[in-house]
Amino acid sequence: MNKKIIYTGLAFASAFLQINVMAQSGKPLYTKPVAAQAYTFRSSFPKGIEATLDTIQSLGIVELEGGPQKGMSTEELRKQLDKRNIKMPSIGAGYESLVNNPQETINDAKILGANFVMVAWIPHEKNNFNIETAKKAVADFNKAGKILKENGITLCYHNHGYEFLPYENGTLFDYIVKNTNPEYVSFEMDLMWTAFPGQDPVALLNKYGNRWKLMHLKDLKKGVKGDNTGGTPVENDVALGTGQLNIPAVLKAAKKAGIKHYFIEDESPSFMKQVPQTIAYIKGLKE
Repeated sequence: MNKKIIYTGLAFASAFLQINVMAQSGKPLYTKPVAAQAYTFRSSFPKGIEATLDTIQSLGIVELEGGPQKGMSTEELRKQLDKRNIKMPSIGAGYESLVNNPQETINDAKILGANFVMVAWIPHEKNNFNIETAKKAVADFNKAGKILKENGITLCYHNHGYEFLPYENGTLFDYIVKNTNPEYVSFEMDLMWTAFPGQDPVALLNKYGNRWKLMHLKDLKKGVKGDNTGGTPVENDVALGTGQLNIPAVLKAAKKAGIKHYFIEDESPSFMKQVPQTIAYIKGLKE
C-alpha cells in the first residue's frame, strides 16, 4: 500500500480522535470572570457592607456592577473592593440623576474604576410607556452619553420589558436603539426582562450586535407568562438553567455580539442558594 495513503489515513484517524475527545470534554462556553449585580445583595448591604463584600468574595465573584453604598464613602468602598480583589467595571445611575448631574456619576465611576454606567429605568406613568417618553429618553441619553464618552465612560441603557410595546414596524425598544447615537449610547441586556415581554434574546443579540455591551444573567421560572409591565414577583427569578431561557444559545449569541461583562442578578429571596447554583451551571457549560 502506498505510504502516502497510510500516513494520510493515520492523520485522518488522529484528527477524528482529537475532534471526538474535544466533543466529549468540550471547551468552556462561559469564559468571562464570575460577576454579579450588587442589587442581588440589596438586603445584605444595609446590615454590613464589609461583611456582604466578604460573602460576595467567598462565592468566587470577582466583579460587581454596583455603585456607591449608603453608609460608606465612595473612596472607602473602592478601598474595600481592592482589599478583596473585586473590580467594579460598571455602576448604575438613576435616570434623573444622570440627566441633571452627570458629573456626579462620572466622579463615582472614576473613583470606583468603572468604564460603564447603566440606567435601568426610564420614568413613566404606570403601564403607559409611549413614544413621547421614548423620544425624551433618546434625547436625554444622547446628551448624557456624549458627556460620559468625553470622560472615557460608556453609557448603557438596561431594558426592563415595557419598551417592547409595538411601534410602527417594530417596538419602542427598536425606536430607542435606532435613534440613539451609537457613539454615545450602548445597551445592557437583562435576559429575564427580555424574555418576560415575549422577546427572543438571541434574536435581539443578533439584530443589534455590538450595540450590546453588558448583560444581566437571569432566568424566568417555567410556566410564568409575561407582559410589558416591567414587573413580576421576585420568586419568578430562578437559578440559571432551571427556567425558561436557553442559556447556552444566549451565551453563544452574546459572545458573537461581543458582550464585555456579564453580571449574575438574582432578585429572589433565595439568592444565597441560587447564586452558587447559577455559578456552577455557567462554569459547567461546554461549547
